[in-house]
Amino acid sequence: MWPFSPHRSLLSSRIFEGFTDCHSHILPGVDDGVKRLDESLEILDRYEELGIRSVWLTPHIMEDIPNSTADLRARFEALCSAYHGSVELHLGAENMIDTLFEKRLADNDFLPMGAKLDHLLVETSYFTPPYGFHDTLEKVKALGYFPVLAHPERYVYMNSQDYDTLKEMGILFQLNLFSLAGYYGSSVKHTAESLLKKDYYDFAGTDIHTISMLGRWPLRPISPKHLPTFNTL
Repeated sequence: MWPFSPHRSLLSSRIFEGFTDCHSHILPGVDDGVKRLDESLEILDRYEELGIRSVWLTPHIMEDIPNSTADLRARFEALCSAYHGSVELHLGAENMIDTLFEKRLADNDFLPMGAKLDHLLVETSYFTPPYGFHDTLEKVKALGYFPVLAHPERYVYMNSQDYDTLKEMGILFQLNLFSLAGYYGSSVKHTAESLLKKDYYDFAGTDIHTISMLGRWPLRPISPKHLPTFNTL
């Protein structure tokens, strides 16, 4: 449920009680997300207040941000050493399907997610599909991973048939919760609501890049008011 009203705060709404954030950019200094360790710790403190149980740190890996697996693991360990709160921290990655992805696919060099480390969070350009998109997803599946498409509601090149085809292929969808709040515009909000009605989402995340995003969450009611129970990685 989304029990927001004009008089209720994000904290008092309790919508995040026991929530697992499957998509975040909290790992500091590695991409376009949080830059400093102190802000990462501040966000995690805020997560504790909101009742969030666990979070997957999913920094970008793409041609423009070619983070290595070894470096991300080292930075993750540094964050874990500095954080002493109750939120469970897990390391994954948001993998752009580009030429770098093809190389890492050949090397099976990934930071998978989930209890069995068998889910892989992937994204594409917002404007154009990657060459051989469906073939690449099938290659990911052939390696034993379940592809999880990050924020499908934000890809402007996709239409209803594209979403149907991806679900028929067994591709899992991850919702950006802020999409429902209109954070990315009315068109994205409408698409997110449409995909929710079709029960196409499997996971949910904040895709948080800065603590200011929490302060911008609207206090007005959000439609739809009832959300499904998302899977937990």
